[in-house]
Amino acid sequence: MTRARLPCCLFTCLLTRMRDDLQGSAFPDRTPCKALDISRDLPLDQILRGDCVEMMRMLPSASVHCVFADPPYNLQLRGELRRPDDSLVDGVDDDWDRFADFGAYDAFTRTWLTEVRRLLRKDGTLWVIGSYHNIFRIGAILQDLGFWILNDVIWRKSNPMPNFRGRRFTNAHETLIWAARQQDSRYRFNYAAMKALNDDLQMRSDWLIPLCTGEERLKNEHGLKLHPTQKPEALLHRILLASTMAGDVILDPFLGSGTSAAVAKRLHRHFVGIERHPAYVEAAWGRIRRQKAAPTEAIEATPTRRDTPRVAFGSLVERGLILPGVILTDKQLRVAATVMADGTLSCGPHRGSIHQVGAAVQNAPSCNGWTFWHMTREGVVEPIDVLRTV
Repeated sequence: MTRARLPCCLFTCLLTRMRDDLQGSAFPDRTPCKALDISRDLPLDQILRGDCVEMMRMLPSASVHCVFADPPYNLQLRGELRRPDDSLVDGVDDDWDRFADFGAYDAFTRTWLTEVRRLLRKDGTLWVIGSYHNIFRIGAILQDLGFWILNDVIWRKSNPMPNFRGRRFTNAHETLIWAARQQDSRYRFNYAAMKALNDDLQMRSDWLIPLCTGEERLKNEHGLKLHPTQKPEALLHRILLASTMAGDVILDPFLGSGTSAAVAKRLHRHFVGIERHPAYVEAAWGRIRRQKAAPTEAIEATPTRRDTPRVAFGSLVERGLILPGVILTDKQLRVAATVMADGTLSCGPHRGSIHQVGAAVQNAPSCNGWTFWHMTREGVVEPIDVLRTV
């Protein structure tokens, strides 16, 4: 757990608002939080019931790896929306989505984003989702606050709600902004995992994922949608797999029906959820308890090249994995270089590191010698990069 001493008011709030909700942890092999622990620790795998800004102000700085935020969209709906058969559309008309004007919404956005930036670790990232009603305002504000935008991702809905009035295009997408805490953040991106998830093709920034329907959609006692903007688990699975590792802490300041927490549990990430609506908190806890964590061996992300251990080529020569005098070639066997005892390569007039000589023979400004140079073993030509895993 991340240790940090929290103010007394959080202790009181957690006891009075959450004791009934927190009977049992999200993970069945863990005991519920004791009052003493709550006052000292970041409340991992818990839901804090209350206003998101108030709750975030009580959490320790630089304590979370990733934030997923699905804030109010400020849809500014006026009147009822009906289908051609005159049936009522179950849209977003809740009080939490209503703001007096754009100024009030911007002030709210700036306040919660300021707290998110404080809570993020230096190399942490933020995912925030919205529609055309709010995402551009959010984007401008997060840039003003010092966040560094990495991507905007378009979530294309394969089954969007039609435009019943026929006066606009069917609104078939929402926009996700993925941003690092600051420009020099060494943020995590599990590139290889995303490529594997996409049938070994680079993952693009337009994601075709259906709306949350069927058994996944939570219903109230009347059989209606419990939460009007419940996000599909497939969307959160991709987000968390792309930008976090097992054991990371995920904060969701607008937890709603608990999608991010449920997926975090499945993927062995810790979560801290914040939600002020009692019915949503209750539903989220039920959902989290029903969610089974994947087997430990099944959640390790495919390593990327950045995760490859940094090994000096000379150390391979020292260890005898490549002997002095061995001939290395490019993949097409057009260029040959001799390995020297000090770990350099010699190729005609060129002598230097595997990277320097590789660049020189190609007349290129730079070269990754680990992938350019190959060796022949038992008739098989393979890159010397494979030796770094020996």
